[in-house]
Amino acid sequence: MRDAQDAANRSGNTFLAILLGLLALPLALGYLFSHRLTRRHRPDHTRSPAEYGLAFEKIAFRTADGLTLRGWWIPAPDSDRAIITLHGYGGSMDPDVQYVPAFHEAGFNVLMFDFRAHGRSDGRICTIGYLERQDALAAVEFVRGRGIERIGMLGFSMGGIVAMLTAPRCPHVRAVISDGGPARFKTALAVHGVELGVPQWLSAPLTWLTLAVTSLRVGANQFLYEPIRWVGKIAPRPILFIHGDRDQYVPPADFAALVAAAGPAAEVWRVAGAGHRTVDQVAPEEYRRRVLSFFEKHL
Repeated sequence: MRDAQDAANRSGNTFLAILLGLLALPLALGYLFSHRLTRRHRPDHTRSPAEYGLAFEKIAFRTADGLTLRGWWIPAPDSDRAIITLHGYGGSMDPDVQYVPAFHEAGFNVLMFDFRAHGRSDGRICTIGYLERQDALAAVEFVRGRGIERIGMLGFSMGGIVAMLTAPRCPHVRAVISDGGPARFKTALAVHGVELGVPQWLSAPLTWLTLAVTSLRVGANQFLYEPIRWVGKIAPRPILFIHGDRDQYVPPADFAALVAAAGPAAEVWRVAGAGHRTVDQVAPEEYRRRVLSFFEKHL
């Protein structure tokens, strides 16, 4: 009898160990991918407005949670309008300086800065929107501190997400452009997972787990901070969506849902043959014209 009982106990312990192992593996993967998602990023190749002959000021300002963000203020003489550029995930503001000469020539002040945990700015964790709202709000207050109230946001990819999450909370933002900003984290992260080599059948559940673990780590439900949930609150202020029809992070169904959620104030420029954030490469002159005309009209 004792031998039978010992065998039953061993069997039960083995089952429990297997069960715990099965539970621990996805949690470990969720933490691994959450850490990869939120880790600090190095800047892109260093650039400067001086390359374009533009006078600028190196600036620093603080967020509500005490981080110091660093960037550039490129003033336009006698202008009461400003554009805040919001860079993409995993890089820095540097590549986006290419757009500044056109803005400056058109009479717009420009504020550029690195998000938290990116480039020259402080911070150790990136949330692709939730915490970055504080960065964008601090940038708006910096511009207002220069006596400027006519403010627009131009967000690239993650920057588009941040703009769509920030503008509903900030009436001082009068107009928004989202260039390649995803509608849903779940879609964009699942696609990114496949690009990293995760099997397609596993990428969606792993994305859910990654966001769940990230929510626990940052103390906020990341599922509630998807742009599609917030973009409609920007209205009646205008928003322009720039979208390449081959953008893998914003597939056609997601893009249509995002535009519908934004409401009648939304404007759309969708370019055939363009991928994620490549519209300006496919149609550079029209890109410049449309972006400038949108801000000239609404600021």
